[in-house]
Amino acid sequence: MHCIVSLVYLTCYIASYCFELMFLCRRLGVELGKVQVYQEANRETRVQIEESVRSEDVFIIQTVSKDVNTTIMELLIMVYACRTSCARNIIGVIPYFPYSKQCKMRKRGSIVSKLLASMMCKAGLTHLITMDLHQKEIQGFFNIPVDNLRASPFLLQYIQEEIPDYRNAVIVAKSPASAKRAQSFAERLRLGIAVIHGEAQDAESDLVDGRHSPPAVKNIGAIHPSLEIPLLIPKEKPPITVVGDVGGRIAIIVDDIIDDVDSFLAAAETLKERGAYKIFVMATHGILSSDAPRLIEESAIDEVVVTNTIPHEIQKLQCPKIKTVDISMILSEAIHRIHNGESMSYLFRNIGMDD
Repeated sequence: MHCIVSLVYLTCYIASYCFELMFLCRRLGVELGKVQVYQEANRETRVQIEESVRSEDVFIIQTVSKDVNTTIMELLIMVYACRTSCARNIIGVIPYFPYSKQCKMRKRGSIVSKLLASMMCKAGLTHLITMDLHQKEIQGFFNIPVDNLRASPFLLQYIQEEIPDYRNAVIVAKSPASAKRAQSFAERLRLGIAVIHGEAQDAESDLVDGRHSPPAVKNIGAIHPSLEIPLLIPKEKPPITVVGDVGGRIAIIVDDIIDDVDSFLAAAETLKERGAYKIFVMATHGILSSDAPRLIEESAIDEVVVTNTIPHEIQKLQCPKIKTVDISMILSEAIHRIHNGESMSYLFRNIGMDD
């Protein structure tokens, strides 16, 4: 079995991620494929495969660095290079799918994750292995098989083994949108659930002084005089409310991605005010951009637990509160089963349709 691996072309990530790749290859009993990925002086990405992949199964493992667009181009060019080298199957192993938050139409924007899926299929990808897509419906953007693995078994195991008094915990959704994920965790751990709803009200905000008021609009008649379309009442979030009891309990906030930490910090402050004595954050993908490590270190959060779908060794050096859960075991098992034509159902045991 060939396993071609694309290393992220950033010096600060190579050491940590290379270690993870070597660990993955040891599990599979294979060696890393020989490939050169580098950038020209004008920032063009160049890929050179240094061994034959004709009629082979090629697994391209690509993580996401801070330079997301370069990472995507590395992946696309490598997939296309394998396709033109007559590889039998080209399987992308992308634990964190980039642009996954842009999977819905926003005003005059675009569905970028659909565009990215089309590009990957057009380049020659024949199968995709990923983990905890931001919206599981993203699988429908591909016209190839997609295996959306789950990190929740590893995070649940961490809670049971590393939080001694987790029985006194409550699973928290920091917004109603993440309530379904929190419910899944709570049902498996036999714990209660709490949901944070609303937003902080600031008397000095522009909502009060009228700067947020909509501009005057001229009354434009309908196309047909008898047709009057009713106006939709605008949304307005109420003050923050915690639905559920967190007093004297451990609060465990669960989500799929932690990047901009402002919403997590606000949730932690609210939970502290409501009496929670310890606050944990559990997420699959720890992007932790910008000054997120410093903000976490200075916050009321006691611990942030993420998986190693994205390299974050530098963030861990900046913030000792960040802990890592290894998910290489499920990735190696998925690769092994796909290569040998075995069933993948074993990896989705006890995962319902709503999870």
